[in-house]
Amino acid sequence: MIADWFRQLYDTRGLNFSVFYDRVDAVTYLKGIQVSLELSVACIVLSVLIGIVGAFLQRSRLAAPRWLVAAYVNFFRNTPPLAQLYFFYFGLGSLLVSSAGSAAGQEPLLDNFAWAVISMSLFAGAFNTEIFRSGIEAVPRATVEAAEALGYSPFKAYVHVVLPLALRISLPALNNNLVTMVKGTTLAYAIGVPELLTASSTIWGASVNIPEMMALLMVTFLAIVGALVFILHCLERALRIPGYNR
Repeated sequence: MIADWFRQLYDTRGLNFSVFYDRVDAVTYLKGIQVSLELSVACIVLSVLIGIVGAFLQRSRLAAPRWLVAAYVNFFRNTPPLAQLYFFYFGLGSLLVSSAGSAAGQEPLLDNFAWAVISMSLFAGAFNTEIFRSGIEAVPRATVEAAEALGYSPFKAYVHVVLPLALRISLPALNNNLVTMVKGTTLAYAIGVPELLTASSTIWGASVNIPEMMALLMVTFLAIVGALVFILHCLERALRIPGYNR
């Protein structure tokens, strides 16, 4: 019935939402949603891990790790994410090849999806590193000293005491960065990853329904990002500690 209604809407009003009545377009669009969700989840997990490790290395007593993290943060924060994506996919990707499995004798070691995850995670991870660093610096020094007095090593104090408190302090800024990153997954369109924007482009190229597909694309992203914001706000409320984050 839904398919018939949308087909009739196209016949009578000229509004061609083909994904609701054409099986091929529907499968293409659903596949795009799946790839966008997989890309978002992978980037969220990896970028948070990068931020945690980067913030820990910034507290190292050795100069070399601190300099490496500072160089990483400055590079990824001060260059365009699309240029970074091209650098990884077309630059490094052309160098990392395998000698088997291709008629030409070589094939890439990583596909476009993997490079999109790596590039976007490193970009968001640079901001997450600074977010976690600011959260760590907001943890009272007396709390760290108390952990050390109880016999915690610097690493254990970071994992069991500092990081849980810093995470709660950093959540508002971290949530904003993760939401921005999820919206930025559309950049993967530039290297042919079949995410939502790529799927929509494929559909409107065949069905010539650009306004309808752009409207549907915006509504879909609104739903995805809205769900993510709701989950992150619930997490923020669940982890709230009076006096540490307000």
